[in-house]
Amino acid sequence: MKLLCLFFCLVFSQLILFGQYKDYQINPKGDTINKVLKNDKREGKWVIEVKELRGEPGYVEEGVYRKGEKDGFWRRYSDQGDLLGVEHYILGGKDGLQQYFNNLGDLEHEENWKGYNPDAPFDTIPVFGTGSGEIIEYKIVKAEPYSVKDGEWKFYDPGTGRLLRTEQWSKNNLLNPGSSKTAGVPKYVKPEKAVKTDDMLQWEKSTKGKKTTLRDGRTSAD
Repeated sequence: MKLLCLFFCLVFSQLILFGQYKDYQINPKGDTINKVLKNDKREGKWVIEVKELRGEPGYVEEGVYRKGEKDGFWRRYSDQGDLLGVEHYILGGKDGLQQYFNNLGDLEHEENWKGYNPDAPFDTIPVFGTGSGEIIEYKIVKAEPYSVKDGEWKFYDPGTGRLLRTEQWSKNNLLNPGSSKTAGVPKYVKPEKAVKTDDMLQWEKSTKGKKTTLRDGRTSAD
């Protein structure tokens, strides 16, 4: 009798719980996911499948919604289950370190973002000088939901793990854009502005009038 009462109590509690949702799904483990509340806001754990579109590969991402916004760590996987990215959110805005990988698990690049802090009603923002990139003053403003590039961004050679370059950002402003740090990688110069060396001039002279196919070494990601 006690077991029967316990069973009905569990069923009743589940009915009350599911009654809060406008929509939801049950995964193979029996967990409730992809919940949509009566106010149409997403809540709790979600697994989202994004189909291939216009040549861009599909992927699956999973994480938690809070108050209808992505919150906490989210992970992105390829269709084959390879980890492609680890992102961190605060109520819909990226915050902190974000990491992105290729299908072989090699780290491609890291980003740092600053997200809106719902517990801080005011924020301090820098004011940059015109053309100088220097901070001339700070202003205190009412905080609004946002997500901006802030901190160090790093780009790697996936095959070797070698650091290719870094960028330093402050509230969506790239600091010293003409002097990003590199690790032994020459700065790319547009062909029309390149200074031809003696070897290049000799090569052009020897191949003049001949059909030649050249590759500049860049990939679609450059």
